[in-house]
Amino acid sequence: MVIRRFTVTGVSLAVTLGAALLGADPTVAAAPAHLAAPDVDVAKVQAHLTELQAIANRNGGNRRSTGQGYRDSVTYVKNKLKAAGYSVSEQPCTSGCSSGAGPNLIAEWPQGDAGTVYMFGSHLDGVRAGPGINDNGSGSAALLETALTLARENPAMAARVRFAWWTDEEQGLNGSDFYVRSLSAAERGRIKAYYNFDMVASTNGGYFINHVDSAAAQPMKEYWDSLDLQPEENTEGAGRSDDYSFEQVGIPTSGYAMGAGARKTSAQAAKWGGTAYRSYDPCYHQSCDTTDNINATGLNRSADGIAYTLWKRAVSGTGAAAG
Repeated sequence: MVIRRFTVTGVSLAVTLGAALLGADPTVAAAPAHLAAPDVDVAKVQAHLTELQAIANRNGGNRRSTGQGYRDSVTYVKNKLKAAGYSVSEQPCTSGCSSGAGPNLIAEWPQGDAGTVYMFGSHLDGVRAGPGINDNGSGSAALLETALTLARENPAMAARVRFAWWTDEEQGLNGSDFYVRSLSAAERGRIKAYYNFDMVASTNGGYFINHVDSAAAQPMKEYWDSLDLQPEENTEGAGRSDDYSFEQVGIPTSGYAMGAGARKTSAQAAKWGGTAYRSYDPCYHQSCDTTDNINATGLNRSADGIAYTLWKRAVSGTGAAAG
């Protein structure tokens, strides 16, 4: 998550899951039987995080957008998607990005109505200070394994699903902004909603949803409600991640997050556990944002909620409807 796009004042900052849940049984995140979506294997999500950590270790300890660590991250994700049958492309950011920033990575599942597109995205870059495993390896890895799960399941599709891993988010949402600006009005009109995943495994975090009461958020909230998580609005993240680029051009947006540098309130700690008055992610933008800085339970619940949303929006026979 970028440090700040603009300043938000006078608001109470979001919900929590907390470090107290780290020992919880991660299988609690499995989709209830009546919900039409597969389980996303959190162990496979964590394996992607292990590889992103190794990439950072080989490249000066980080995966910043202008470095080889970011480019190697793109290659890793791209190879997994191509092997699974995705149409994959790299989009160089030719204006508005930091000098030397690597490309956006765009992947589309080549089935479903091409006139009705649902996008799911996360930023793949990190900050110079550390490997960026929660911020934002967590969103990137959850998104990757959801995409691979879709390929393995290969259901009949009512709509197209497009995935994106963004460059240069940490410098001002630059990769996603470039992508949105590159679309024609007709191309923007085909995107019915964009879903963003930024920091979905914060160790002292909570269950936050962007625009929680919106129509776009409905399946995301429905899934977490089915687990009695009582998610709240992601006020901390407003305007600070890549959904903002889409929101600015009128595309409906939502997404999951578990919190960054803001501090958990006592009411939130009483409701969800964790430590009050401590940051949702105590390693936010620091060298300690490693694979040890991951809440596996929250990561699992986020990944399964992404899959549930995708199935509800785009898979035939789950209530999805083209148009």
